[in-house]
Amino acid sequence: MIMQITSACEFSESGTRQPVSVASKVKDFPIVCVGGSAGGLDAYIRLLQNLPADMGVAIIIVNHITKFPTHLHEVLPRFTAMPVELITDSLQIVPNRVFIIPENRDLHVQNGEFRLEPISKPRGWPDVITVFLRSLTRYWDGKLIAVIVSGYDGDGADALCGIKQVGGITIAQKLSTAIQPDMPESAIDSGCIDFILSPEEIAQEIVRIAGVEV
Repeated sequence: MIMQITSACEFSESGTRQPVSVASKVKDFPIVCVGGSAGGLDAYIRLLQNLPADMGVAIIIVNHITKFPTHLHEVLPRFTAMPVELITDSLQIVPNRVFIIPENRDLHVQNGEFRLEPISKPRGWPDVITVFLRSLTRYWDGKLIAVIVSGYDGDGADALCGIKQVGGITIAQKLSTAIQPDMPESAIDSGCIDFILSPEEIAQEIVRIAGVEV
């Protein structure tokens, strides 16, 4: 439910009215976390090409390749009308924008902002998708949609049941449409996936959940 704001002020403990930012008060719009790695670029492009720019949803792409910059924030603007931004620490989360995790960092959310931390698993397969999804279940009030697309290993799978427990929606890319099906297959094997769809169908489902007429 969207929070109704009747005033741009709130009362401090002393009883005086303090101005507050509307953006800081309304933080219950949907977040779509799209997790992937190897082959994920194909899925990100196909997804973004089919999403309208004014859904009122924040799209956050968490790519778990950590050793090399992905440059997704430079590539993906060609495929969406939404602004695409590389995440920095304390960046405000706003709707109608695509956010990209920087390489070799863990991503969290707190008070409607992103928080970046040193990667907690520097060796072996990273778990940055799992880390971020768990942070969302604890600290985000709005609707959550977790999408797992093409990639190696099973990052994200361990957090999907938690997404469902807080009322979120979980989606895995259809294996036949994924360049590398390991990651969506692990998500499906978790037993906590609501939909198994192609990237184009994932876009349609996000639009449906967001309640946008196209």
